[in-house]
Amino acid sequence: MSQTTPKKLVVIGNGMAPGRVLDHLFEKAPGAYQVTIFNAEPRVNYDRIMLSPVLSGEKAYEDIIIHDDAWYETHGVTLHKGKKILEIDRADRKVVADDGTVAEYDKLLIATGSSPFVIPVPGKDLAGVVTYRDLDDVDAMLAAAKSGGHAVVIGGGLLGLEAAYGLKRQGMDVTVLHLMPTLMERQLDPSAGYLLEKALADRDIRIITRANTKEITGRDGKVAGVVLEDGTKLPADIVVMAVGIRPSAQLADDAGLEVGRGILVDDHLRTSDPDILAVGECVEHRGQCYGLVAPLYDMAKVIAANLAGDEAQEYTGSVTATKLKVTGIDLYSAGDFAEADDREEIVLRDAAGGVYKRLVLKDNKIIGAVLYGDTADGAWFFDMLKKGTDISDLRDTLIFGQAYAGGSPLDPTAAVAALPDDAEICGCNGVCKGTIVQAITEKGLTGVDGVRAHTKASGSCGTCTGLVEQLLKVTLGDAFQPDAVQPMCGCTDLGHDDVRRLIVAQELKSIPAVVQELNWKTSCGCAKCRPALNYYLLATWPGEYVDDKQSRFINERVHANIQKDGTYSVVPRMWGGITTPDELRAIADVADKFKIPTVKVTGGQRIDLLGVKKEDLPAVWADLNAAGMVSGHAYGKSLRTVKTCVGTDWCRFGTQDSTGLGIKLERFMWGSWTPHKVKLGVSGCPRNCAEATCKDIGVVCVDSGYEIHFAGAAGMHVKGTELLCTVATEAEVLEYIGALTQLYREQGRYLERIYKWADRVGLDVAREQVVENADRRKELNARFVYSQKFMQNDPWAERAQGKDAEEFTSFRLAHLGKVA
Repeated sequence: MSQTTPKKLVVIGNGMAPGRVLDHLFEKAPGAYQVTIFNAEPRVNYDRIMLSPVLSGEKAYEDIIIHDDAWYETHGVTLHKGKKILEIDRADRKVVADDGTVAEYDKLLIATGSSPFVIPVPGKDLAGVVTYRDLDDVDAMLAAAKSGGHAVVIGGGLLGLEAAYGLKRQGMDVTVLHLMPTLMERQLDPSAGYLLEKALADRDIRIITRANTKEITGRDGKVAGVVLEDGTKLPADIVVMAVGIRPSAQLADDAGLEVGRGILVDDHLRTSDPDILAVGECVEHRGQCYGLVAPLYDMAKVIAANLAGDEAQEYTGSVTATKLKVTGIDLYSAGDFAEADDREEIVLRDAAGGVYKRLVLKDNKIIGAVLYGDTADGAWFFDMLKKGTDISDLRDTLIFGQAYAGGSPLDPTAAVAALPDDAEICGCNGVCKGTIVQAITEKGLTGVDGVRAHTKASGSCGTCTGLVEQLLKVTLGDAFQPDAVQPMCGCTDLGHDDVRRLIVAQELKSIPAVVQELNWKTSCGCAKCRPALNYYLLATWPGEYVDDKQSRFINERVHANIQKDGTYSVVPRMWGGITTPDELRAIADVADKFKIPTVKVTGGQRIDLLGVKKEDLPAVWADLNAAGMVSGHAYGKSLRTVKTCVGTDWCRFGTQDSTGLGIKLERFMWGSWTPHKVKLGVSGCPRNCAEATCKDIGVVCVDSGYEIHFAGAAGMHVKGTELLCTVATEAEVLEYIGALTQLYREQGRYLERIYKWADRVGLDVAREQVVENADRRKELNARFVYSQKFMQNDPWAERAQGKDAEEFTSFRLAHLGKVA
């Protein structure tokens, strides 16, 4: 081919993808093309993915150049630096640059890459607001960093975190704002995202998730700060937008080429004009647009082969892997790691070492991998993923990596037996194996609790509990009887009480933190443990923990009760059972408007709208809300209703204002999440018309004041209440019941009713802490009152305003998402 007249190949763009095309082309068909390149940037081809090390100061621009000026000269390539193509004239087969330069072509290669997305918030055009795309952006960030100050990076994806790390290395005080709950949520599952956030926090990079930017503020035309939707204000001397990219396809679109999200190409990377090809981030192939380098290099091989005359090669798409380029953070993600019913997973956690590995399997093949802390086997897993290798024979040792592939499964008991006496078992309390064994034998210990009491081993973070059990087993043999602790679920060996204790002891404040630090056996928990963890975290850290609605059961997610025919029932709250003609009219109007077939008065003195269609729920909520009514939480593990009688207002026998007290209690307690549902009743006299003595908490008004009862039930089990105490005033009723409810919230196991909790801990425990110990009572009540500051938000109103539109999506499906 080199002896024929060279064809004219014009390339628009001088990034990594076209550079790799030319490398292959010059190797396959030297001299076949006379190449002209137009580069909008005023420089040669460089390694764009190494911009982060340049920003952090670990490399210089010269270190990341791929093709220097000599390379272009050697291959006879005409490079137009700093010239942007404005027009493709397909009729005359030529391109026109912004300075008027014209170049004719036989073949045209479009490689315009992508453009960074800029959030359309006020202040986005201020000086000091930059994107992170090319060397000019890096230079702008380095210039800003010279003066120090505050940097705000919007976007907790790959580029945003690398920018944050680089700016931190340059001496700036850095805050990362991320809209989603987890960093890099497209590449990482929540557990790995948690470890990443922790590692960045250790580097003094502040991370704010669920952060919705409202405005960028300025002073004298320059950026001065960032304001979030929740009112948080952050100072900023520079703001980096790293929230995503879009294919740069406008030029192709203007030329009449077919464009979707990117320039549409076939498996030969040809556009709708066969003489025009496209490569890189500007391309859409089989519905996919890629932002990582590996797919671009795969495309480059095919284009070079086609330009060289070999049309047998085709591009069929790429499976991608991601690695974060932050020194000291080892992170690897590849493939699809979302959950689904037809998939299995293998999880390895080392909480102390900060290691997390998760393999997602389907039909005995790896389809996804997330590695954090130890990524040495990433390439090995990725190779099997791409090849679709059957891992059946490796399954038992697969997660330990290539070095253990095919080896014998590890025997944890034998491993502990082989440890020397001075091997440290409990790092928190510095307890070694010899100390524990000596305590077991000399003191006749038979369980973990005994070892904990005498040596403190496993008494702090608790992650060595398994090792202590193994030591008991090794020392006592068959005489060892493991403590009869019922695990929360198959995801963990820990029971509810241990999990609650460790959440407090280790200050764990998110579900990913719990599952990682407490060595969960699964990646994200299950439908049994996630609702429990969500409750424990919400009850332990009010005002800090953000409720994970996807970890709630269907009734709590949709703010309604699902019925046997798939429709829903809705119960508006009526404070103390009192309603008004306006409220009744609103309920009647809603029933007519949405053709709700059944309207029923409940046993709790509320009105139930039965048979609401799923698609009508948001509109029903909105209409009831507009009439001043809020959710009755009839669906929740929370306060349901406070049933009342008419008391002294109307009854001849009433001794107190039971209706008024019921209203006060309901307004005091509504919205509070509890281990199980909580129903109250207030009866105006011992005749007990409100059935207060079979409620979770009941009040019976008497001449001398108020009897407070608790631990009753009238559901699957029928049980009369126990008397807690008698008090003289309504204010005392509120304080005692607030304290009692908080004690139940702090000690109750998820899905444990009050009467079962009272049976388990003993009725006297409640009486001692709520009645006999005034200081303890006031502390409990204060914590309940504080918690209520964050709980009394009506979910109907929030949803009617557009929040949580994903309520019909379960937590298993909420994490679905492909790695791009």
